[in-house]
Amino acid sequence: MGKKNSKTDKEAKKLRQAEKNKKAAAKGDSKNKKKAKKLGDEDDDDMDIDEILANYKKEQEQFQAVNIEIVSRPSKRINSSMVANPSHTKRELFIFGGENTADSISSFYNELYTYSLDSNIWRKITSQNSPMHRSSAAIAAHPSGVILLHGGEFSSPKQNSFYHYSDTWILDADSKEWTKIEQKNGPSARSGHRITVWKNYFIMYGGFRDLGTSTSYLNDLWVFDITNYKWKQIEFPPNHPIPDARSGHSFLPYADGGILWGGYCKVKAGKGLQKGKILSDCWVLKMKTDLSAIRWERRKKQGFQPSARVGCSMVHHKGRGVLFGGVYDYEETEESLDSQFYNDLFTYQIESNRWYSLSIRAQKKKQQKIVKKQNRDEDLEEILNNLLAKANIQDDSNDDDEIESELQKFDDNEQQQEENDYDDDDANKIEYQIVNQLPHPRFNASTAVVDDTLFIFGGVWEQGEKDYSIDSLYSVDLAKLDGLKIYWEDLKEIERAKSEGDEDEDDEYDDDEEEDDEDGEAIEDTRLIAEEEEEEEEEEEEEEEPEIPDPRPWLPHPKAFENLRAFYVRTGAQFLEWAISNNKDAKGKHLKKHAFDLCQDRWWERREQIRIEEDKFEETGIDEVIEKDTTKQTKRR
Repeated sequence: MGKKNSKTDKEAKKLRQAEKNKKAAAKGDSKNKKKAKKLGDEDDDDMDIDEILANYKKEQEQFQAVNIEIVSRPSKRINSSMVANPSHTKRELFIFGGENTADSISSFYNELYTYSLDSNIWRKITSQNSPMHRSSAAIAAHPSGVILLHGGEFSSPKQNSFYHYSDTWILDADSKEWTKIEQKNGPSARSGHRITVWKNYFIMYGGFRDLGTSTSYLNDLWVFDITNYKWKQIEFPPNHPIPDARSGHSFLPYADGGILWGGYCKVKAGKGLQKGKILSDCWVLKMKTDLSAIRWERRKKQGFQPSARVGCSMVHHKGRGVLFGGVYDYEETEESLDSQFYNDLFTYQIESNRWYSLSIRAQKKKQQKIVKKQNRDEDLEEILNNLLAKANIQDDSNDDDEIESELQKFDDNEQQQEENDYDDDDANKIEYQIVNQLPHPRFNASTAVVDDTLFIFGGVWEQGEKDYSIDSLYSVDLAKLDGLKIYWEDLKEIERAKSEGDEDEDDEYDDDEEEDDEDGEAIEDTRLIAEEEEEEEEEEEEEEEPEIPDPRPWLPHPKAFENLRAFYVRTGAQFLEWAISNNKDAKGKHLKKHAFDLCQDRWWERREQIRIEEDKFEETGIDEVIEKDTTKQTKRR
């Protein structure tokens, strides 16, 4: 009996141990699952991997989502980044960022605004994946459709502290999506710098950083390769001359590289003091595919020069720079600064290194003309094809369509301008005021050219120590210069400041007299003198020439009142002959387009001279010159 009970106890003990082991295993599995969940390493049974990826994709789509809203116009701002859409199929204007100060509180923006010239619609575009709020960022557009934005500045609401950005962003001109470029050892933080383009590179120069007690200006040169999206700093030989450090300069694209003009910097003016210096020198950046061979060359001043100024960055248009406004500071002391503001318009011909002044012409109401389509374009095509055949060059390209597209765009722009002048019966059409004078003087206005139309957005005017932001947008047809179109303009604060300023000056004069009487002597306000001013040598300027010299007199010359199409029809054969003789290795595929591009460049190259001739004709009452058709002979009786 004892043996039997012993055997039963052993079996019961085994069952209890097995049950205990089973519970321990279950408890261990539970712990492992909790640990895996905590570490984010769940089994597939706990959460499906497709579900995880779907959630990630949804989050990414929300991050990259582009929200588009139709608005009446951008809100008031200054120091925004403005550029034209580089796509040839879209006549569109881009404005990003900027700042505005109201009641001594500064606000910065990071919206992207677009304006379509064809539909006259403003759109506000926002996304979570966009650059942070900023102003004074450098921007440039590449013909491939890539827009690059770098740097800029941000400040606390009361501007007690500043921050400069060093990031680089790419904007797709079609999708309006932003992409941040992640690169170590790229350009340092800055604002007031400028970017231009050459072949497959963006080129960036200069800028400044506010260090609180002083301002540091930069003279480093960087190139951004759009084939690999990488920045590279350009190093120069030790004795190679380079431009002085600066900000607020102009940087224009050029066939050989880039053109640098003007700018602003600060130089020492005594112990712990700095004085502003306005630059008016011009440099050519000679670019090379071998980046180690890039060099600077200084250009000599010649002919007429605009008066010294800053805050007037030029915008490129058809082989020239177009400059508007600016400011010149003089009689700078420790306590005060007097300034002269400008509203004039100049062009700088890059090839000839010459400056010319532009003025708005008086508006003239003309009778609307009905232009009949002529067959001269077809006659020109036959002549061009015969020239190619004689040169044994096969023409198998579609350049004719591209040329016609360019001409049609020019014609459409002219037609639109005429419709704006004549079509007063369309009730749905927005009527904009057109005046015969340039905008109110200002500096730091944002400018851009869409086709042949110059846009001027915002700007700053000062009265005493206070800045006034100008909420405005204008446009000028650079081909005709027949009026300034005002989209909107608010000058109320400026007019009020001018009227109040006169009264304040009288009160200030009286206060100064009282202080002098009480103290017995006047407080001396020391004039700041730059340490290097005595060492500088003034460059001699030549007298203004009455006529505009022709850099290429061997090429056909446009006639007064002759538009681009008429000039091309008249001279296209001559330009094609020139193209053939100077491109002997060409196979004919692009010769017509090359000839047309040369013709178009020539037409714009001589615009200033032609305007002089047209003005002379208009003074005598002639507003059209009709050429005799020598192909048709008539008998004289």
